[in-house]
Amino acid sequence: MGHHSRRDSLPSSSDHPHPHPHHHHYASLPSLPHHHYHDFDLSWPFAKLDHLDRDDIRETAYEVFFTACRSSPGFGGRNALTFYSSDHSDGGVGGSGTVAARANGVGMVPTSRIKRALGLKTLKRSPPRLAFTLPAARNKRPLTSAEIMRQQMRVTEQSDNRLRKTLMRSLVGQMGRRAETIILPLELLRHLKPSEFNDSHEYHLWQKRQLKILEAGLLDHPSVPLEKSNTFVMRLREIIRASESKPIDTGKNSDTMRALCNSVVSLSWRTPNGSPADVCHWADGFPLNLHLYLALLHSIFDIKDETMVLDEVDELLELMKKTWSTLAINKQLHNLCFTWVLFHQYVATGQTEPDLLCAAFAMLAEVANDAKKPDRDPNYVKFLSSVLASMQAWSEKRLVNYHEYFYKGIVGLMENLLPMVLSATKILDEDVTATVLAGQERKEPTVEVDHAGNRVDYYIRSSLRNAFSKIIENGNFSTMNVLVEQEATEALLQLAKETEDLAVKEKETFSPTLKKWHPIAAGVASVTLHQCYGAVLKQYLAGVSTLTSDTIRVLQRAGKLEKILVQMVVEDSVDCEDGGKAIVREMVPYEVDSVTYCLLKKWIEERLEKVKECLERAKENETWNPKSKTEPYGQSGVELLKLAKETVEDFFEIPIGISDDLVHNLAERLEAIFQEYTTFVASCGTKQSYVPQLPPLTRCNRDSKFIKLWKKATPCSVTIEGVMPGGTNEGHHPRPSTSRGTQRLYIRLNTLHYLLSHIHSLDKTLSLSPRIIPSTRHQLRNSRRQLGTSSAYFDLARLSIQAASQHVSEVAAYRLIFLDSNSVFYESLYVDDVANARIRPALRILKQNLTLLGAILTDRAQALAIKEVMKASFEAYLMVLLAGGSSRVFCRSDHEMIEDDFDSLKRVFSTCGEGLMAEDVVEREAETVEGVVALMGQNTEQLMEDFSILACEASGIGVVGAGQRLPMPPTTGRWNRADPNTILRVLCYRNDRAANLFLKRTFQLAKRR
Repeated sequence: MGHHSRRDSLPSSSDHPHPHPHHHHYASLPSLPHHHYHDFDLSWPFAKLDHLDRDDIRETAYEVFFTACRSSPGFGGRNALTFYSSDHSDGGVGGSGTVAARANGVGMVPTSRIKRALGLKTLKRSPPRLAFTLPAARNKRPLTSAEIMRQQMRVTEQSDNRLRKTLMRSLVGQMGRRAETIILPLELLRHLKPSEFNDSHEYHLWQKRQLKILEAGLLDHPSVPLEKSNTFVMRLREIIRASESKPIDTGKNSDTMRALCNSVVSLSWRTPNGSPADVCHWADGFPLNLHLYLALLHSIFDIKDETMVLDEVDELLELMKKTWSTLAINKQLHNLCFTWVLFHQYVATGQTEPDLLCAAFAMLAEVANDAKKPDRDPNYVKFLSSVLASMQAWSEKRLVNYHEYFYKGIVGLMENLLPMVLSATKILDEDVTATVLAGQERKEPTVEVDHAGNRVDYYIRSSLRNAFSKIIENGNFSTMNVLVEQEATEALLQLAKETEDLAVKEKETFSPTLKKWHPIAAGVASVTLHQCYGAVLKQYLAGVSTLTSDTIRVLQRAGKLEKILVQMVVEDSVDCEDGGKAIVREMVPYEVDSVTYCLLKKWIEERLEKVKECLERAKENETWNPKSKTEPYGQSGVELLKLAKETVEDFFEIPIGISDDLVHNLAERLEAIFQEYTTFVASCGTKQSYVPQLPPLTRCNRDSKFIKLWKKATPCSVTIEGVMPGGTNEGHHPRPSTSRGTQRLYIRLNTLHYLLSHIHSLDKTLSLSPRIIPSTRHQLRNSRRQLGTSSAYFDLARLSIQAASQHVSEVAAYRLIFLDSNSVFYESLYVDDVANARIRPALRILKQNLTLLGAILTDRAQALAIKEVMKASFEAYLMVLLAGGSSRVFCRSDHEMIEDDFDSLKRVFSTCGEGLMAEDVVEREAETVEGVVALMGQNTEQLMEDFSILACEASGIGVVGAGQRLPMPPTTGRWNRADPNTILRVLCYRNDRAANLFLKRTFQLAKRR
């Protein structure tokens, strides 16, 4: 036996009559007060024992043990084993000794076979001293195995002596009697009298313990089921109840004692089939027998250091085997109980001794072998399931939250705990029947049974989720949905940092250990954290209505975290068969770029909505009155462009790379708004609405009634220059005739050019921004820029504005000429007589109007506007000549005056402004009018001939035959000297007899009245 350090002196009856207050062994018996559990949450896997506490079980277990070992050396038998002390301190429980060496082996330290097999350390002890060197006075007598066991089980010397006396008295002449035939509590009650105790109270407590043991073994937990009609059961219960208030009489002549003996003996010697029994059954019923045996097994732990197993464990366990027949214990139950005791001691002592956990795991291998054997006892299977389930629940509670339970200094304990819980799970999974599992009540929830790799996978995911939840709880992130945006942003950024720190900690601290059971432990951890943060990010984004700088910061930080976690997965999956594809598929991407893209599009939508609202307000409220002379534009246009400019500037202020497809999207949406606004600006009617209707064609009647009446009414020669309708004639300083409506059209035109110039500025901003990056989306996007047809973004808007400017200029010009200047132009020019109604008054008004036009219109708008006024003036001049109505007649002799007037009209435009109208432009636009004026200088015969030829060619009849009439040429409005309708109109206004007869004969045109 090894040299074990313990005090030598034997305890007296006064030494520790009660268990040491800090003694933890057997601490989780259900009957113990709560404080004995020391807050460790290992559930007790065996059924409860009512009315029995830890001390009752411990003392009874020692009595059973001593009785079974009574014939062994050291227990009163021959050749007792002797022990010598190596600790020479005086008194006290807890001393230890070494077994005396056989054949002069004093001082030798034999190695425990069991401790070596379980990987347990030898106890530390002081150097051995040889007996012959010690002073005689200090030399202590050796301790027997019985005395070691008594000390370990804290049994007083007085109690031990009473037990020895009882056995000597009861077994007189029966020393060979087997222990399993002795009903020990009954023998103790029979032979021990109150006088052998310190007082009656101590005796009463002792007697009640013996009776409660009999009650538990024979009535509550019998190994052989009781019949309901058994009278001994009722009698025994009566005696036990009677003993509660006072001790029963155990004298030889006591009726109670006789009844007790009869009842106990009858109940103890029963058999299931009624056959004769060779073993009495008073302590072999489940779970009483297990409680007693566990109390014995717990004695192997040194009472001075409960994390250590005595070196004498081999001797003690061998002696404990002698109780098996009494307690109905076998090798399988022993292995199961021993496994539990080692594991329980590891937990009860604060998990400070990893060797105990390793020893429990080593014993679990024996249990695994036992569990596979056929014909297992149902009780064994039941307790096997309970023990393993308790160990599994306690272990998994820590493994599913290992970040909290295993900090950096003790992470190595995981390496010991993991194989044990996986082994226990495997036994439960493979060797415990589903029926037992279904019927077994488990106080602690356990996770579903799965293979080792998947179970470790579960531990990793659960622990990281718990750790992540802890971060959220400690950081108060759970309330971020009610915080202001800035606080929510900071919370998300901090959470991302702590998540990254947790991932790094996992990879460095836990993954190396977990990788032994899971090939991609770090990868699973990274995926789990990715999912956890993704859920919070999703919640945050659900409350985001628009893109802000704070939102971008959160998304960018989330993207950075995602890259780190993905990299960890990739690095950890290098050796996987599929290269980690399966685990990577679990990572639902944060889609940071996509989310940013969508939020940016939403931002664009919101900003453009404001621009659209401005457009709608313009449609309802715009009056086209300029704010000032310095801002001769519609205010809606200024506001619209201001919003558009702010949108573009804010767009490029967003702190992310802007993809070119988003720029296209913004530009196209803005362009559509510009086009719609342009359409609104150009919605000012048409030029045709101002052109007077063409009068019907009639032939000129020389000296018609109108002319005659006019000449009678005006005997004096007064020219039209002296009478100017509309009050526009003010001597040599006439006022312009431009109306307010026409001036508002000029403001529209200014607004269009203002829009055009600022669109160019916006285009440059969009095109030259260094923030634009190539897009990975829509690679085949059908964009004008990508097709290479233009380098600008607003080409369509520019074309629309140019067309609108042309239209507004035309309308303004026709309004100016045909409405505002109608009284001095179309209604007055050449009325009745060319000589007296020349163009000079109209030209003076026209010049004033052009001056006002130049004052209102911006420089860029003037050229087009003046050109359109010129074209409208030429059109009006043609209408005077060709559609002037019945008040106008022309002679061939008027040609020179008409030609001179038109030259004056041309000169107004060619000299207008500083090079606004080029000479060639004026000449080109004047060609048509000059051609018509030239017709007016031709003789009537030539006109009739030209008309006949052109009319036939136009109608497609070639030459007019005998009896045929010339066709009436249609009025196209496109007047020119080669147009038959134009020549026809010259003939209609020719004050000539030949023309009159030709029109009458050919078309039967009516004569003017």
